[in-house]
Amino acid sequence: MRVKLDTGGISSLDKNRGIGVYAGQMRWRLPKLIEVVEQNQELTHYLVFKIFSPQPLILPAVVTVHDLIPLKYPQAYPPGMRGRLKWWQNKKILRRADGIITDSQASKKDIISLIGVEPNKIFVVYLAADEIFRPMKAENTYCLPKKFVLCVGDLNWNKNVVKLTKLCLKLRYPIVVVGRQAVATDYDHHHPETVELVKFQHLARLHPKKIIRLGVVPERDLAEIYNLATVYAQPSRDEGFGLPVLEAMSCGCPVLSSGRGSLPEITGKAGLIFNQKNLKQIWQNKILRRKLAQAGLAQAKKFSWDKTVRETVKVYEKIITDRVNH
Repeated sequence: MRVKLDTGGISSLDKNRGIGVYAGQMRWRLPKLIEVVEQNQELTHYLVFKIFSPQPLILPAVVTVHDLIPLKYPQAYPPGMRGRLKWWQNKKILRRADGIITDSQASKKDIISLIGVEPNKIFVVYLAADEIFRPMKAENTYCLPKKFVLCVGDLNWNKNVVKLTKLCLKLRYPIVVVGRQAVATDYDHHHPETVELVKFQHLARLHPKKIIRLGVVPERDLAEIYNLATVYAQPSRDEGFGLPVLEAMSCGCPVLSSGRGSLPEITGKAGLIFNQKNLKQIWQNKILRRKLAQAGLAQAKKFSWDKTVRETVKVYEKIITDRVNH
């Protein structure tokens, strides 16, 4: 089987985001199972398809669509006339694909309803946490508080981090936020999509001792931070997957999540719903934290990059076989 991996949709800003991690893992692991080529391929896999960046397909093709959140919430992600035109083009392009891989059942439902793709052409292949994310004796390299709430990732509208931050301030719990946007300055402060980021950074400047911003950190350091955290919180309004939740559980960190979008698929019964009562319970109850940590470790074992790659290869095989038979 000869497959070309297309990463044309990846930018330098995506390196530490879920889509960048996914593309990197696929490029590293797939050559162990199949022949990855640059030409004369039987199939092209577009590892990242950005909905507002037209990307013509070379058929036969499988496309990974991580989520359609900007389309579901246009009030938070206004596309404008140019964006609507690009999406109109991309919608036609995606319908031509031989198959679409997506990260969750939640995203599959969105693809069916918003693109109109036949369900049998959409394959759910879950992501995974890297092996570096595991329980360990952690060094407090960043001089973090003895107890803190942790949140990792972007500060887009769907992440709902401002709500989490305000709750932590109200309860006087230190919050540590890891990710490029937490410390970014090179963005349009007046763009509708940066409203949440502007609000968060304003709060962080007012409360620098309670809101700790670390920016991007090396993976090993991030694994240690998960191990040091009292609780990991993902209060998202919606998610296509939620990789930091899985990383946190893999490290034995108790998890709170909003239960929206894909998150119930990832946490199973191992996490509690994000609200003030549950946050206080986890913060105050060491036995509960230990129970959630054990449940999270068990749940995280259901996911692995080896499994992700094997299931991806099965999708390739089905598409190639179907084309031969037709």
